[in-house]
Amino acid sequence: MTRTSLFGHTARLAMTLGLTGALAAPLQAADGDLPPGHYRLPDDGDLVGEVTTVEAAEEDTLIDIGHEHGIGYEAMVRANPDISVWYPGEGTEVTIPGRFILPDAPREGVVVNVAEMRLYYYPPRAEGEPATVETYPIAVGRMDWQTPLGTTTITDKIKDPAWYPPQSIIEEHAADGRSLPSVVPPGPDNPLGRYKMRLGIPGYLIHGTNKPEGVGMRVTHGCIRMLPEDIDALFPRLPQGTQVRLVNDSFKLGWADDTLYVQAYPYLDEEQGTTIQRVTEALAQVEASIDADDYPLDYGRLREVVEVPSGMPVALKVPEEPEQPEPTPAPETLYDRLELVFAEPGFMNHLSFDG
Repeated sequence: MTRTSLFGHTARLAMTLGLTGALAAPLQAADGDLPPGHYRLPDDGDLVGEVTTVEAAEEDTLIDIGHEHGIGYEAMVRANPDISVWYPGEGTEVTIPGRFILPDAPREGVVVNVAEMRLYYYPPRAEGEPATVETYPIAVGRMDWQTPLGTTTITDKIKDPAWYPPQSIIEEHAADGRSLPSVVPPGPDNPLGRYKMRLGIPGYLIHGTNKPEGVGMRVTHGCIRMLPEDIDALFPRLPQGTQVRLVNDSFKLGWADDTLYVQAYPYLDEEQGTTIQRVTEALAQVEASIDADDYPLDYGRLREVVEVPSGMPVALKVPEEPEQPEPTPAPETLYDRLELVFAEPGFMNHLSFDG
């Protein structure tokens, strides 16, 4: 890992701003013997999962397909911009953006990347077993109810919780002409779903939902909302005291097979820097991770990833040009021979010009 000089950084920034590139990325083999969304941690690298395609059935929505493969709403829409959310159509090929760069955080406990709207869980490693990671889509806080950042723990766990909405949410509903009781009992109308895990940050939870279509969106009042089947699987395996890191990493970097990948997501705050500032910051992060003199960095592709964050891992390596075969000599023609003959020394002396 080396950091380039300010001069080199500035020169490369100028090059970045004038180039474009493709967004292709090679696929990684799936961990077929593990449940969906569970992966072996790479021995040397930072990427897990794969990008795949499936065919939609007649009754499918893009949301249904995403949930079946552990992908939330926004991620599915970004990966399939030309496909109808509510009616993809039978036989339509749908992209499943299921390859992830692991967040830049210790690989232990729970890591929540708010910008990515994903939760990563690193279960304790049993002796003799490979280290694994599990990843799940989540919903996070709206612009005016942002999910907090920092390191905390799970302090309490409750099955079939009642919901006691805070006064601020009761007033918000009242302003929209909707009434909200002081307590919502367990059941299908409870927005917490069947499970809640209280965090050490007062007022914030990881919980289920009775509106799974909102998972993968910014729709909560700051809490972390999971699909019912996901929290059902995770709840019994997270003891009190489990560490939870909440990060906002909208630009992730990772290595696989000596290739640097980046994965970018829209900023949670649309006013969080201009495009040029974002490109500059991304370039600084990339150049801090490579030997700029040796690594064939694709600056145009980097710029495109920052400007149009697709949420897909993108390789930042300039593809090697295939070797060009030696050109085959063209067959000699009569005119070629005449040119050679006329070019021979003394040829003109053999000609006579009689008047």
